[in-house]
Amino acid sequence: MGTSILIAGFVFGIFILAVLYLLQLDFVTGAILALAGTGLYILFQYLIGPAIVASSTRLSYIKPGENPWLESAVKELADKDGLPMPRIAVVPNNSPNAFTFGRSSSSATLAVHEGLLTNLNEDEIKGVIAHELGHVKHKDYIVMTVLSALPLIAYIVASFSMRAGLYTSGRRSKDNNAGIVLVIIGGISFLVYIVTFLSVMRLSRLREHFADAYSAYLTGSPKSLESALTKITYGLSIAPQQSTQVRAFYIEDPTRAKQEAQEINEKKSEYDLDRDGVLDEQELELAMEKEAKSTWNQLNNLFATHPSTFRRILLLREIENEMQTGRYSGDRIYTRI
Repeated sequence: MGTSILIAGFVFGIFILAVLYLLQLDFVTGAILALAGTGLYILFQYLIGPAIVASSTRLSYIKPGENPWLESAVKELADKDGLPMPRIAVVPNNSPNAFTFGRSSSSATLAVHEGLLTNLNEDEIKGVIAHELGHVKHKDYIVMTVLSALPLIAYIVASFSMRAGLYTSGRRSKDNNAGIVLVIIGGISFLVYIVTFLSVMRLSRLREHFADAYSAYLTGSPKSLESALTKITYGLSIAPQQSTQVRAFYIEDPTRAKQEAQEINEKKSEYDLDRDGVLDEQELELAMEKEAKSTWNQLNNLFATHPSTFRRILLLREIENEMQTGRYSGDRIYTRI
């Protein structure tokens, strides 16, 4: 995770220096303006982000005593590791999903879809809750809010510079050199956008693995989250198309879930080893493992916010095996990632 943050920050820093050089601006003044502008943009996104998430998902906060079991489950797991009790919200959506957001650990919101509460059993829901509490403990939503601003800024600069540069270069005037400089800045900005975007996506996938491992540790039952992820992926694959505005916050990306299910379904005859027309647990596991190793999926994974369901389940099974040996302890929560 530190490597992803370092790469994104370093590349963005080089990007600012390159733009200042090409524009022939005073280094100190230009750097201050660039950093101040970036800082203000990140601050703005940090401040309004929670409001946008709450509004786009149409969630409603539950009142004390409105859902005793859910409140008790969240409190039990939060108290177990000394985490502050998050605000609990329910989203009026029949698809199984959950997410966490906020400006700090003490003001975090844990939101669950109605579909999650109706389609999963209590142990599976606790596994999902523990996963979301992992994001609270790791402050993932704060880190992602800050870092996701970097590729967006680079993309905005690239788009503006390329358009302005092409327009200026097309005019027969003394502004031709300025147009060329703007096109170069646009090209550099686009490369920076690609590198920082891939770094942020890698960080997003890693944070899901860390939250999965934390869930296994907190509940002591990796199988609960493993079963939950299977049901969530299947449920999302058959659910109507949904808004993907906050998909990076979800425990599972609806778009990715549909892709995984579609890819396996298209090759059903290949994976149906006993030819009974149904993929049993072993056949489905082999199918997911093979799909996860395919070159296309590995390339596609670079642009994904979430790891494939199979990779997540494989990690949970490794943790479960270690738990059974008796060697698993609090200082080994993340060793399998």
